[in-house]
Amino acid sequence: MAEGVGPAVFTVPAHRPFADALADGLIARAGGDPMALARGLILVPNNRAARAMTDAFVRRAEGGLLLPRLVAIGAFDPDEALGQLLDPADAEPVPPAIDPMVRRMTLARLIEEERRQAGEPIDAAEAVRLAQALARTLDQMAVEEVPTRALAELEVAPELSEHWQRALGVLVAVLARWPGELARMGRLDPGERRNRLLDRAAAMWAERAPASFVVAAGISDTAPAVARLLRSISRLPGGMVLLPALDLAMPQAEWDALGPDEEGRGIETHPQYHLKLLLHRMGVARGEVGRWRWGGRGAPAAPAVRGRAVANAMAPARFTGKWQELPPAERRLSGIRAIECATPAEEAQAIAIAIRRRIEQPGATAALVTPDRALARRVSAHLARWGIAADDSAGRPLSATPPGTLITALAEVAASGFAPVELLTLLKHPLVKAGDERLAWLDGVRRLDLGLRGPRPAPGLAGIGTRLRELRGDTKAVQGWWGDVAEALAPLEAIFAGDVALSDVLAVLREQASVLTGHAAWAGPSGRAAAELLAAIEAAAPLGPGALAPSAVAPLLTRLMDEIAVRPPQGGHPRVFIWGLIEQRLQHADLVIAAGLNEGVWPALPSPDPWLSPRVRMALGLPGLERRIGQAAHDFVGVLGSPKILVTRARRDARAPAVASRFWLRLEAMTGGIARAPEYRRWTTAIDRPADVLPADRPRPSPPVADRPDRLAVTRLDRLKADPYAFYAQEMLKLSGLDPVDAEPSPAWRGNAVHAVLEAWAKEDRCDPSKLAARAEAMLDGIAAHPVLRALWAPRLREAIGWIADQMLALMAEGRTPILAEEFGKAILEGITLYGKVDRIDRLADGSLAIIDYKTGQPPATKQVAAGFAMQLGLLGLIAEKGGFEGIEGMAGAFEYWSLAQKDGRLGFVSPATGKKSGLDPDDFTALAYRNFREAAAKWLTGEEPFVARLHPELAPYGDYDQLMRLDEWYGRQEGPAPGSEPA
Repeated sequence: MAEGVGPAVFTVPAHRPFADALADGLIARAGGDPMALARGLILVPNNRAARAMTDAFVRRAEGGLLLPRLVAIGAFDPDEALGQLLDPADAEPVPPAIDPMVRRMTLARLIEEERRQAGEPIDAAEAVRLAQALARTLDQMAVEEVPTRALAELEVAPELSEHWQRALGVLVAVLARWPGELARMGRLDPGERRNRLLDRAAAMWAERAPASFVVAAGISDTAPAVARLLRSISRLPGGMVLLPALDLAMPQAEWDALGPDEEGRGIETHPQYHLKLLLHRMGVARGEVGRWRWGGRGAPAAPAVRGRAVANAMAPARFTGKWQELPPAERRLSGIRAIECATPAEEAQAIAIAIRRRIEQPGATAALVTPDRALARRVSAHLARWGIAADDSAGRPLSATPPGTLITALAEVAASGFAPVELLTLLKHPLVKAGDERLAWLDGVRRLDLGLRGPRPAPGLAGIGTRLRELRGDTKAVQGWWGDVAEALAPLEAIFAGDVALSDVLAVLREQASVLTGHAAWAGPSGRAAAELLAAIEAAAPLGPGALAPSAVAPLLTRLMDEIAVRPPQGGHPRVFIWGLIEQRLQHADLVIAAGLNEGVWPALPSPDPWLSPRVRMALGLPGLERRIGQAAHDFVGVLGSPKILVTRARRDARAPAVASRFWLRLEAMTGGIARAPEYRRWTTAIDRPADVLPADRPRPSPPVADRPDRLAVTRLDRLKADPYAFYAQEMLKLSGLDPVDAEPSPAWRGNAVHAVLEAWAKEDRCDPSKLAARAEAMLDGIAAHPVLRALWAPRLREAIGWIADQMLALMAEGRTPILAEEFGKAILEGITLYGKVDRIDRLADGSLAIIDYKTGQPPATKQVAAGFAMQLGLLGLIAEKGGFEGIEGMAGAFEYWSLAQKDGRLGFVSPATGKKSGLDPDDFTALAYRNFREAAAKWLTGEEPFVARLHPELAPYGDYDQLMRLDEWYGRQEGPAPGSEPA
């Protein structure tokens, strides 16, 4: 554009690669002068755009090229500072910007003080969270050049709800003190400093124009200071402003409808709104914007007709009626295909297949663009199966990296009182004792893991030590190992004993991380980022709020780490890219996949502002919360400018059905349905489907008789008969289930606890009814780690224990005497040692024996006994009659279950295993038990019968070995009973 004619403002249409078009145009303008480019200056929005521009010039550097100077004007990130260009050394210095962490901590302290003064105290962690939201509000006010005093002058407070009035009152009080805090530190808010630098540059260039060209490329920030700078550049002799994807063909009526209106509002969710607002603030009409001439070279472009169709799809809502009248060419999305999947996992697999297929073509590039970082990680994992390393250029939050999870684990384990799950999570962390010490360390951790199975021990390091000392068997090795670990973790326990100062706790966390990992916690990009964050927090913490509750430390650190993205070093596949929405701007690829097109993901839900209500934001002239949706829409339009496009979504997310993105729905509505790419879904379902499915048969191992067990516990007979394979796995393979770590106290655990009380009562108190209650109370005192269990179970246990004491008094008055409790006995029958532990044996008045089994639940059903199962009492009686219990002689005449369950409105009852109800004669019960034992032993112990899985499923309720026997593969496929089975 000739000098003096008007502003030199251009646009690159959405269907053209922006960076390549700019590079081609500037090279063409240089006219072969090798120094013409080198003397020029290009302003870009951020460092990522600068890299994209550099790459575009390099792609065109056939015989070498001197690049122009690339400067990122940035936003508030110190890594994207304006640099010496806009803050020259010979000018009056602009005060530096306040450090972000110092600002957050100072604001948090002010918020905490003002809330306390207002009678609404909050904890320090919540104050830090609110401080970050307040910092964003300050930045927005600075960008829009709204003075903080404007809040105090608002007249809308009476219109607000009580909640917003209180928030506004605290905000006004904090902002009244904030300028004084900045002045005391000699600092500026980042937004204010940037405004000063931008205005200085605009004034400098207006007074003395640069000797060479100045181009503002791809900047769509609507801040007034940015608009003034762009206006100044557009009127320089060599100045040019290039806007990304401004729609010059948009009908004027639609353009006018975008706003902004008299109150500064408009259709903020439209992809062209922020560009129109920028032109308005620059004082440039859309008709003054020209198309950029790129010299005819450059990367492949999308069809121009597609750009027109996409623009029609994004028309304001009241203009969408024109879709019905558009000619087919104006609605055709040529080169765009859609993949709609059932789940995010299927979507990730389809995307990976599409990327692999594309890069099989020589020189072709493929890019995934999505704001869904979980989806991006899944795609990376799928590509890795083919050896394709695809780095996510948007990075991962520091909290998800190994150093971040280590810091969180340290804070969580101390706050939880060294609860087993949190403790094992820390000790198993991949950075802990990495290197030569790792194997020995993991051996100790595994032993500790086994020792902590079951209900939670008492809190603290001492509680873990007590649990380990109570373990049976050889635990000396793990006790010694744990002693060293506990000594190393003692400072962590001490600092978390009460409310903590943030700087003190950070020092301990850093020291503990170094003790456990050496220097591994601080190595690599993520380690350095973690060290820098802790140093920044520790330096700023004295300026912040007061003490933190121990439970608030981990969430606070996680929130701070979530805000730091750790980007991988270069080294991935050179033709595969994964970009976030910011990263994809000004970049292109041959195939671009726009993924995660669900509402709430793309576009994301607007982040709520805890300080300013929508009414207050409107009164101040601040952007609405939905303006980001318009920017996301502009990003989406830019993505659709690539030559080949796949748009994908999943019909549900990890929790519930998902709603398609409004962008997806617009494309579908205008076209009547985006053309699908069904082959990717077919390949997705086929890639992991085996050619032949060979399910396992029902297992029936048949080991030699000589290898079969020659011992049988009385409690194992039922398992042997109902599920021989489970017996085989338990007794021959020696496999047994482990309780979960930090498990809820199970019925079995409660039963063992009651048995322990009754055993001590019998052996130490000789079943004295007056001493049973004290035993039970002592046991209840030992479950202090489970207050809910104690509160719910203790009353029931006390009533049941009282019933046992009353029952014993009544029976002893009738001449019944307890003679044995909790003792093992054995007898050799049919060449097999039958053994078991009896809960109690009483001598009846007639001299016969009563075999008693305590049950915390219901006793076995009579039909189960009649079917030949639940023979435990009969077998124990058989052992007693054979003299298997030392010092016990006589014949068994009674077999009783003493249940602590509820019956007839009270807890505790006696259920005879024999008698009228069961139809079994007590005198024949031991003989019946013997017959069942003899038949089972003859089949599976001394005979050659195979151990068939699930012989009687209805009598095998436990599924400990279902996975081992691959139950789901064969159960229900076989007709009729298994060979060797018999009806129950």
